Amino acid sequence: MEKDLVEYIAKSLVDQPDEVLVHLIEGEQSTIVELKVAPDDVGKVIGKQGRIANAVRVILSASAAKSGKHVQLEILD
Repeated sequence: MEKDLVEYIAKSLVDQPDEVLVHLIEGEQSTIVELKVAPDDVGKVIGKQGRIANAVRVILSASAAKSGKHVQLEILD
């Protein structure tokens, strides 16, 4: 669920949606979502002062609250 959500949001934001890669690292109590986009699109995913990245993190946290897990978003460059 988290992977599809992050992938959908990222592809909507960037100029090169084919370059969007999302990788999940699942633990017992937490999940790390790694997001990789084209170098030119990193700023679009992060946003001014990290506002877009923080908004995506809030959405992920709300989505993961149902399952009781903690989700962390890592944007790779």
